[in-house]
Amino acid sequence: METYRPADGWDALGDPTRRAIVECLAERPRAVGELAEALPISRPAVSQHLKVLKEAGLVTDRAAGARRIYRLNPAGVAALRDQLDTYWARALDAFQDVAGHPDEEKS
Repeated sequence: METYRPADGWDALGDPTRRAIVECLAERPRAVGELAEALPISRPAVSQHLKVLKEAGLVTDRAAGARRIYRLNPAGVAALRDQLDTYWARALDAFQDVAGHPDEEKS
């Protein structure tokens, strides 16, 4: 049984530090050092979290001299949004089914 799949965006966002990194990157692209300054963790820790986010397809990076600049990956974020929209649509459909037939739920 596989307990951790680094390529899964939802799993990657399950960590509060990675969510904080995503929030920072939603403001603007940043280097590891900039992220470490904004968060209460070390540069190596930021790098490890970015690796997980990158493997999950949620961030991309590019070289800028000796630094790497990280940004949100629009395709990865859109894929999560599509999944969430699907879940939401199913929930609304189920609610509509129940609301349209209230007597059936009482039995």
